[in-house]
Amino acid sequence: MMLQVNSLHSHYGLSHVLQGIDFSLEAGEVFGVFGRNGVGKTTLLKNIAGWVKPTSGSIIAAGTDITGKEPDAVNRAGIALVPEDRRIFPGLSVRENMELGLLGRRHDGGQAALDAVFDRFPRLKEREKQAGTTLSGGEQQMLAIARIMVAEPQIVLVDEPSEGLAPMIVAEVFAAIRQMRDEGKSVVLVEQNIHEALSVCDRFIVIERGQVVMTGHAENGTDQAKLLEIVSV
Repeated sequence: MMLQVNSLHSHYGLSHVLQGIDFSLEAGEVFGVFGRNGVGKTTLLKNIAGWVKPTSGSIIAAGTDITGKEPDAVNRAGIALVPEDRRIFPGLSVRENMELGLLGRRHDGGQAALDAVFDRFPRLKEREKQAGTTLSGGEQQMLAIARIMVAEPQIVLVDEPSEGLAPMIVAEVFAAIRQMRDEGKSVVLVEQNIHEALSVCDRFIVIERGQVVMTGHAENGTDQAKLLEIVSV
């Protein structure tokens, strides 16, 4: 078991956002987290990543309790978050943004990893000296994912990677998620593009009002139909 979330509760002020979330993540699995806007999906990822502290419950990563740990401790445990806002650092080139991912590596081979990711994203290689914040929205999303791939975490949390992107760029983004899965990494994916997400997910949950209202398998037609009915796609 790569990740186990047990009875997780989280608040923003007086708002009880997460109300007892449970799920598990296997090695080499892409796990979808679906639901309408504002139900707590991003809060869930931020709780796992250490960006927001849970009120109660536990988060276990590969046997290690990371509940309430600071983000750097969570990174050392092999977990990385690709946030919805991408967080490209102003004033740094594409290469320099990617090199920041090397700081999160837990073993040697950083240059080889950097070269491999540039091979995967040739468009970023072409723009490696360009300021990261001058890239298009789609290219910035690729850069955010590439920076995480350089770090080679075991668990990747991806928040709304396709939002606002052209279909061709969306295809590249999901190809990168497939590559991470094929390399044995585990991925927790929050995504509004349900049809695209189901093409890469193995299992999923649906959150409503801070609670899990459904669990399912992405390849199961009945589960797909029920999911689409709940989220009204």
